[in-house]
Amino acid sequence: MSGLQQLSRREREIMDVVYAKGEATVAEALEGLKDPPSYSAVRTLMRILEEKGHLRHRELEKKYVYSPVMTREKAAKGALERVLETFFGGSLELAVATRLTDPKVKLTKEEYKRLAALIEAAKKKGE
Repeated sequence: MSGLQQLSRREREIMDVVYAKGEATVAEALEGLKDPPSYSAVRTLMRILEEKGHLRHRELEKKYVYSPVMTREKAAKGALERVLETFFGGSLELAVATRLTDPKVKLTKEEYKRLAALIEAAKKKGE
């Protein structure tokens, strides 16, 4: 299966809608798109996404309901890896530092504790 990075902008937008909803008909995908193309264009793109191995469908009341082939978690991991490589040279440290030093980001004490615990667990695993 080809990665999500190899999709067109519009194909990625459709995948985002399907992932957000869990599954979607063509009409539902169309509703979720900004500046959407025609219904037939979205139907064609969803068929193409199915041919590429990103979506599968089931029939429900004479409509196709599309769902992602790859789990949301696996897609998220791949997307994060692409962002890290593209914008941070593969550095998780730089990405986290960028986010944590953003004045708009407000974490709770519990979130800081969970992050610290995750870092400690990762350190022990790496030793």
